[in-house]
Amino acid sequence: MPYVNIRITPGATEAQKAELIAGATELLVKVLNKNPATTFVVIDEVPTENWGSGGISVAERNRKAGG
Repeated sequence: MPYVNIRITPGATEAQKAELIAGATELLVKVLNKNPATTFVVIDEVPTENWGSGGISVAERNRKAGG
């Protein structure tokens, strides 16, 4: 029973999320021969102020880039 957790910042459409779920499931079926009916994919949207790299949050990086 595979469990895949995808974390992204907000902004993906419902259609894009559906494609991520389908694609992750398809990959596990193809590569590991997993049953799609028991493959779980969860998408977490992490606010940009809670996601950082290079020592600053994405929100801060976006503010600096815009102004």
